[in-house]
Amino acid sequence: MKIGFISLGCSKNLVDSEKMMGMLKEGGHTFVSNPKQAECIIINTCGFIESAKEEAINTILEMAEYKKYACRKLIVCGCLAQRYKEDLEKEIPEIDRVIAIREYSRLNEILEEELEKPLKVYGKSDRLFSGTPWTAYLKIAEGCSNKCTYCAIPLIRGENVSVSMEDLVKEAQTLAEKGIKELVVIAQDTTKYGMDLYQKLMLPELLKRLNAIESLHWIRILYMYPDEITDELLETMKSLDKVIPYFDIPMQHSVERMLKLMNRRSSGESVSKLIQKIRDMFEDPTLRTTFIVGFPTESEEDFHHLCDFVNSVKWHKMGAFTYSIEEDTEAYNMEQTVSEEEKKQRLELLMQLQQKISYENQQKMIGKVIEVLVEEKEGLSDRYKGRGKMHAPDDVDGKVLFTSKKHVELGTFVKVKILDANEYDLYGEIYE
Repeated sequence: MKIGFISLGCSKNLVDSEKMMGMLKEGGHTFVSNPKQAECIIINTCGFIESAKEEAINTILEMAEYKKYACRKLIVCGCLAQRYKEDLEKEIPEIDRVIAIREYSRLNEILEEELEKPLKVYGKSDRLFSGTPWTAYLKIAEGCSNKCTYCAIPLIRGENVSVSMEDLVKEAQTLAEKGIKELVVIAQDTTKYGMDLYQKLMLPELLKRLNAIESLHWIRILYMYPDEITDELLETMKSLDKVIPYFDIPMQHSVERMLKLMNRRSSGESVSKLIQKIRDMFEDPTLRTTFIVGFPTESEEDFHHLCDFVNSVKWHKMGAFTYSIEEDTEAYNMEQTVSEEEKKQRLELLMQLQQKISYENQQKMIGKVIEVLVEEKEGLSDRYKGRGKMHAPDDVDGKVLFTSKKHVELGTFVKVKILDANEYDLYGEIYE
């Protein structure tokens, strides 16, 4: 069948989508980008927060319209399907099959019923990459055991379950053989890797094994829980030449009372000490975080404390979100003391503060020569786009734009001298 595949949500969901597409391709199906041509449309949904749920529902309804054309099957899977399977089946009759995450162990059987074609077991086919051919995500665990009071992930994905180290190294080697040069290690909590399988935090050992894969050039880690960034992990990262000193440390807040309400184990003080340790150990580390504003009972004083904390740490990259009330989470029953209007105002103030900090940090890059992974050429001009070590591939960290009189192959690494910068992007020229 001709299949249209839509993947919504995070990079963890994207890995699931790539595994499904690999399975379907090996089963003889082809993929089309025009939904009018699709005989089957599969939507891998996100159901993390309200805006993601709205996007998923709107996408399903939009794709349902294509049943007027070639589409004979509309299949919905992923987080929204896991969380609201019965509701989707009842409310949107145009959907032919809703596949919950808990059913992925027999995904081949379910899809065989709908697509009338034998398929391999999910995860046993090579992934079909949906992004660039030089960067890939390596999902090292499923689910999460942290039980943050605002988060529905454990309800959707279950407890943290690590993938065996042997399987991960094998997958990474396969990715490298296919030309992958940047490996991005992901999970809901990467720092907890291995605790369930080996009764020990095993991310340092995994990084050593990945670092030994010859053709990999960069190894980047995302979603690091602050109180599990141990001295062993820091020392291991420092000792490995391919592991980038990129620290993505979702904080959520700085006030101890708020963090306890969120069931977060860290504190602003402990993270400040950790940041100082990182800056002492590494040359030019990148520090990234996320915060939630407007969580139940957050006062003006709490918010100002958060702003002061952001101003003192001076994160290189920072994202922030207004608190989203999620049913079945512990925070759902807390008194909602912050209005939606106040949440938006606080978010705007925090992002304005970060914009100034980001501009100051970016200005310090002018005159430096950095390594850049080349990803795009702009039309017929001599300008290229790429990413430095400080830019994750999720389109929130900014880019490096540079000129070169000589042709540069996409997917290669070059040296770029930075000549200018704004709040988000760096500008330069190739450095011979």
